[in-house]
Amino acid sequence: MRTLIVRKLIVDERNELFVEFSSDFERVREYAALVLTDCPESFKEGKLLEQQLSEIIKNGIKHGNRRDPAKRLRVWFDFRKRVRFIVEDEGEGFKELDAWNDFYRRRQEALFREDIDAFLSLASYRGPRSDDDDGGNSLVAALEYWNGGMIYNGAKNKVGVVRWFTGGSG
Repeated sequence: MRTLIVRKLIVDERNELFVEFSSDFERVREYAALVLTDCPESFKEGKLLEQQLSEIIKNGIKHGNRRDPAKRLRVWFDFRKRVRFIVEDEGEGFKELDAWNDFYRRRQEALFREDIDAFLSLASYRGPRSDDDDGGNSLVAALEYWNGGMIYNGAKNKVGVVRWFTGGSG
């Protein structure tokens, strides 16, 4: 006798894979540490993973939610065989993404050509909403760190990142 198995898609706002935080900029490191509670030690690479996750959370709170405590930040995570995060804010999205990509392309070309003056002139990205603490350099580091890629949704207010480990377990 065969048993009919019917699967369905569900909506579950309280699933343990989703964590939601208020836009409290002072608690960025605390939020990252909470998300990483069950992360295998072999994936943490000292504090490097926490630093990279903190940058994504910080960007969502600062740039996306404009530090508005009424706005929420959602983090989805998975630590099976690799580290995956999706971080979503309630903001308008990364409006300068195309300009940043152009900046990064020019920066990489200058480095490839060994044109140090051009490279130094592209030391940091300054967009129309940049302040004294911005420079786009966390994105440069992120592109190197997230070896499985970084991808934004169409609204550019949600970013997914992946890091694979060759010797890790999980």
